[in-house]
This record gives sequence, structure tokens and C-alpha cells, in this order.
Amino acid sequence: MPVRKGKVIPSEIIPEVGSQMVNVEGKDYMVANDAMYTFYQRSLGEFTPYFLAIRDEKRIVGCKCTKCGLVRVPPFLTHCPDCDFAPTQLIEVGQVGVMNSTPPITYFANSLFADMAPFGRGRLVPYGADTAMSINIFTTTGILVPGIVTKGSEMKIVFREDRIGVASDIFCVPASELTAEQVAKKGLQESEINWEGATEPRLPAASREQVEAAKKVADQIAGVIDQMNRNKRAKADIAGWRRDIQVRTTGGEFAILINDGDIRVRQQKLSSPDFVMVLHDANVLLAGLSYRGALTDSVIGGKIWLSKNGEFTTIFKLDRMARSLARSGKTASGD
Repeated sequence: MPVRKGKVIPSEIIPEVGSQMVNVEGKDYMVANDAMYTFYQRSLGEFTPYFLAIRDEKRIVGCKCTKCGLVRVPPFLTHCPDCDFAPTQLIEVGQVGVMNSTPPITYFANSLFADMAPFGRGRLVPYGADTAMSINIFTTTGILVPGIVTKGSEMKIVFREDRIGVASDIFCVPASELTAEQVAKKGLQESEINWEGATEPRLPAASREQVEAAKKVADQIAGVIDQMNRNKRAKADIAGWRRDIQVRTTGGEFAILINDGDIRVRQQKLSSPDFVMVLHDANVLLAGLSYRGALTDSVIGGKIWLSKNGEFTTIFKLDRMARSLARSGKTASGD
């Protein structure tokens, strides 16, 4: 029998993600566990009060120069370099602010951030501060796409339920997506936001011709998915994945059911789908499944709307299935 090799880095020496406090020369500092190419601990130094305020008090603090009054967030300076190093003092700032630029959006993240994608990463100027802080951005309107958050957008800071003293303990969403009470509340937590209430785009009333055309495209989609379901390589792309998807198009709707390597199309309306996909033209979905255009690009470009941000992963899996089916065809033909 082959000898089973152990991991290069044994599990028992990998520290748990988290943070702790240490006292150095009578002063408390936060120490965090990080995992990059190696595992190590690092001191958060002068950022300790900032992360403690977030973790323990659901507050955002900055440092204010005692001479010029400039407020910097996060509080990374104990003395102001513009005022002959006059001392700074901690000060609380607002939990609402504006974006100082249009943020880029990450759709394909590395393993450390894959569970967050898609997300924006931009710089927010909280009310009461003079500088911008780097922060992740999400939306309650479905999937995050370009145009939802731009330079000047007013944003609300939201706190994670389980905070450990890291930058991702907080994120922000457009203030326009929340109630006035939520925007005004200090320490708003993610559980207090309705992530399931995204408003679906309205589809135009379909003519008889559009209904007939949609049925033909739906039949073609069912044919492609049937080929995927008989292809080992494509089925492997959804192994362990389960999703009930309601697809709504101009002219009709149907369901795509994914169940651990099995994928089917059903002409039905689901009572409780995992998520909803809305698109004006069903040909966009057909082209993506037929490997004549990426579904992920169609989502990013606004041709396909998803009711839940995290379901971009499912779309990526469908793209992989389309690629696997196409490659299997080339292999079979000797191409």
C-alpha cells in the first residue's frame, strides 16, 4: 500500500483565527492570528483601540490632532506630522459616510476571501472624519454590480455578528437601501438587515410570439442541460452542490435543479427557490450554457440579475460545466 503523506504544515500547529490581548511595558496591545504563506502572529500596535472599539463596543474611532483638529480614521498616528508632532486623541466618528471614489468589485477572490465574493473594496469618509477608511462593500439588492455604489454614494457601516478584531468585522451598504431607523442606529448588525428582500427587476408583458419563442429557447436549454447531466466531467463540476433555481424570462419561467452532480430542468414554479435568476432574453442563458459566452460576464454586465449576492458561485459552476461539456466534445471529435 502507498504510504499516506502528512500535510506539510500539520493542523495542530495552525493557530485558530482570532485575536488576544498582551501587555507590553504596562500598555495593552491586540495580537491577531493571520494565515498567509506561513502562519504567524502580529501586533496591531497603535491600531489596537480602533479594533477594540469595533469588536467590543460597535464604535468607529479615529485620532484628532490636539492642535489642527484634523481627524484621521483609522487612528494610525499618536502625533500629528503636520503640527510639529502635536499629540492626537481618540475620538468617535459617525457610522455613516460617503465614498471618496467608485470602488472596484472583486468577483473572483482568492481562498481567504472566496466566501465574501462578490464584494467591493473602497474608501469611505465617515461623517466627523477628514480622511477615508478602507472597507468592504455589499448590497441588499441582489448581486453587487457596477453602478450600485459610486463616488459620493452615502453608505452605512454594518457590524458582523461575530467580531474578532479584524478589518472584515465591518462592512458597508448603501444608506438608500436601509430604513431611516437603520441608518440612524449605532452599531447596526448584519442580522438586522433583510438580505432576502431584494426587489426583482420588472419584466415587460410578453406577446404571444415572445411566449412561443421563449418556450423554444427553454427547450434548447433543457437539451443542453440534459447533455451536461450525461457528461462525467460536467457532473463533477457540481458534485456536492445543491441549488433550486427559479429562472424568470420575458415569455415564461422554469426551474433548474442542481443536486450533488445531477442537474435538471423542470417547467414549474418553485415555492421556495434558493435564489431567483431574472433575464429579459433567455438566449443569454442558452449562449452561456452552450459555451458561447460566459454567464459570469452576463451577470457582471447586468444581463442576468441574481436575487442573492453569494450565488455568483453557482453561476461560476454553470460556466465550468459549459466549458467541461465543450472540452469533452473536442476530445471525442479528436480536436
